Amino acid sequence: MAASRYKILVDALASDIRTGRLAAGVRLPTHRGLAAREGIAVVTATRVYAELEAMGLVSREQGRGTFVRDIAVPAGHGIDQQVVAADAVDLNFNYPSLPDQADLLRQALREVATSGELDSLLRYQPHRGRPQDRASIARHLRRRGMTPDADQILIVNGAQHGLAITVMAALNTGDVVAVDALTYPGFKVLAHAFHLDLEPIPTTTDGPDLDALEKLCATRPVRAIYTMPTLHNPLGWVMSATDRTRLIEIARQHGPLIIEDAAYAYLVEDPPPPLAASAPDITVYVSGLSKNVATGLRVGFVVAPPSRVPSLERAIRATTWNTPALTTAIACRWLEDGTVDRLEAQKRDDAKARQALARQELAGLPLISHPSSYFTWLTLPDDARADRLTATLARQHISVGTAEPFTTSKHIPQALRLALGSTDLDSLQSTLRTVRRVAVEDAYT
Repeated sequence: MAASRYKILVDALASDIRTGRLAAGVRLPTHRGLAAREGIAVVTATRVYAELEAMGLVSREQGRGTFVRDIAVPAGHGIDQQVVAADAVDLNFNYPSLPDQADLLRQALREVATSGELDSLLRYQPHRGRPQDRASIARHLRRRGMTPDADQILIVNGAQHGLAITVMAALNTGDVVAVDALTYPGFKVLAHAFHLDLEPIPTTTDGPDLDALEKLCATRPVRAIYTMPTLHNPLGWVMSATDRTRLIEIARQHGPLIIEDAAYAYLVEDPPPPLAASAPDITVYVSGLSKNVATGLRVGFVVAPPSRVPSLERAIRATTWNTPALTTAIACRWLEDGTVDRLEAQKRDDAKARQALARQELAGLPLISHPSSYFTWLTLPDDARADRLTATLARQHISVGTAEPFTTSKHIPQALRLALGSTDLDSLQSTLRTVRRVAVEDAYT
């Protein structure tokens, strides 16, 4: 088959998908079926589908076939950044998955459908979740070193929703919140929406500068401290037990609420206990199952001091009424039967392999990361331009993040955040080689 004929077929199928003539979810012909229909070799049909998959337009499922992807929501999209092109390799956002996750969902749906509780799952649920589901989460958190009562737990639509209801319930317009100078962009968006006054705390190689935090709390009316003590996003550090104790002492002395974000904490083996374990009376702990199970499973949880539960529950009612009971039921089944523990262990191993690959392919460049993290921070020289480097990579169909969405101070460092969890290892390796080449040519020469 001539190259032009092959490209015409790829372009025609891509156009049909992008215009909706081939709808999301449609099963495409088998490789042999496509070959017979188009009068091409089977190996060429395989190549056509491989290119469409690389463009993000189709997905292949083991034993089931090739399906048109839903491209209404692109594979990577986010906060204050450009949408990731459908044909780009996404090193901007993390949505790590494992090969058997779709099969796990099919099995879970079958079990729920025959469990006898399906009718009840279609009704309104208690705003903070059913007691049995909150009890499942409490048992899960005990394996994290916490001892919460089920009545302290509220089930939410993912960790971002958990942060949102915490801000709604605990803070007011103009309140001062201490945050790391580089922090999770989703909290920045909440701060902007609710008109909070974010005060950046300088970071060290091991965590926030606690001397600076203490000085801030002594000079300004800090109402909350937002922190990620176990696997910080984007820098990957894990605060020591000593620093956690000091942070709690500062909070107790000056009175701010601690908001502990543990979205990526599962990637760290045997970390120090969460802040919420040592200071449950002044800490709101927020996490979920999007990172460790699946990004589309929007089930999160908040653990709060008993006095704060009513206001948090009202915020849930105001924003979503309750988390969908069907997805919560599936999530709690997986918590109880060990599926979540197994997926977490597999993703820790996967993240370690990806970090090792990044260290290998970017050797000699200044990287900051945790050895089992799904992201790494590439520091650029002061005279480099991260936006120019990002544009150069975009022209080579590689999407990366800059420091700007993560920055809370006036100084925006020249750096790239590379998400490692959203593509296969072979593609990741070749992409990182391109990143290295472009970075060396553009920033380090």
